[in-house]
Amino acid sequence: NSINWARLMPQVVYYFAAALRLGAPAQKVAFSVPTGNFGNVFAGYVALQMGLPIERLIIASNKNDILTRFFTSGLMERETVVPSLSPSMDIQVSSNFERLLYELLGRDGLTTDSVMENFEDTGCFEVDKNVLARARKLFLAYRLDDAGTLTEIAETARNYGMVLDPHSAVGVSAAHRAHSDGVIAKDVPIVALACAHSAKFNRAVI
Repeated sequence: NSINWARLMPQVVYYFAAALRLGAPAQKVAFSVPTGNFGNVFAGYVALQMGLPIERLIIASNKNDILTRFFTSGLMERETVVPSLSPSMDIQVSSNFERLLYELLGRDGLTTDSVMENFEDTGCFEVDKNVLARARKLFLAYRLDDAGTLTEIAETARNYGMVLDPHSAVGVSAAHRAHSDGVIAKDVPIVALACAHSAKFNRAVI
């Protein structure tokens, strides 16, 4: 269960291992993480707090894009879950996001609890512009729908001979866009986290 801290701890190691292979600490590295529940990408945040030179953590969402919408506007608003080709990301309440919110609110447990209770009651909350600005210094967010996912799977197979599962395709697409948009410099490598074997998702891959 990704809300169990014991699951997040070994994920932190993956970030260090990947960054070191790419030249850290001398070289900054970014990570693109397909996510719905915010667990793995929060492990990246922990690695950053431990001193790993992470340029930016990219949140890659499918059409259930509550996280992308939050990092764009500062508004966390629950909507109806829409089934997608990347079902592990079909989430509208990201259980691990509360951990980041606690950090963004200055580790104020009472305020965090109040915000989360309000979110449970109303389905939305909004942070002020200063909190959003702090979040956006660390995180970047992109959304990819099913059509875009299929396009990314096809283009990656054609260009690199690699067959992605639909979750990983969302992350790879976000990484490409972060470089092409110029938000992350081309000399900063982006690691796109892989999620599963493509054979598990024949409807998307075949």
